[in-house]
Amino acid sequence: MRLNFGSYYIIPIHPKDGWTICNFIVANEDRLKRFFPKTLEQNLTPDLSNIFVAKKVSQFETKEEFLFTLREAESNKLLGLVYIKEVDLDKKQGELAYCIDYNFQGKGLITEAVKQLSDYAFSQLGFKTLQIIVHKSNIGSVKVAENNNFTWIKTLNNEFTPPGENSLNMELYELYKEIE
Repeated sequence: MRLNFGSYYIIPIHPKDGWTICNFIVANEDRLKRFFPKTLEQNLTPDLSNIFVAKKVSQFETKEEFLFTLREAESNKLLGLVYIKEVDLDKKQGELAYCIDYNFQGKGLITEAVKQLSDYAFSQLGFKTLQIIVHKSNIGSVKVAENNNFTWIKTLNNEFTPPGENSLNMELYELYKEIE
């Protein structure tokens, strides 16, 4: 599976992605430490990244969680990660989470990746509801939700605790599969 848009594409995590994910994570460590602490700590060395990748490939195959890489078509450079996590196959629901290289933020790439993966989740995975949970201070992420027609549902009190901080209230956005 490959989802193309412009000069970029999204593909599922691949067993040989360890080095590139490690490089991406280390280069973006400051951006990831607050809202992606687990992904960060699991990818600080190539060996850790290889373990992370093997786990994520297995989770993809068992439909427990879906991790995709966002890449530049010409160079195959890894620009970002997009998860479909908190998968509930009974409810046909999942949560999108995403991060992008600091050199490519603000270009609309995550907005387009979320659009592509939302369509994929509805048409190929049979999901009926997708969620995005974001802190209100993360304006870029809020815009991704809004630009993809996710609807603000409610504030989730004390939903997430970043490392070394008090728990934060997070905003829940949802998108529903259109009934044809």
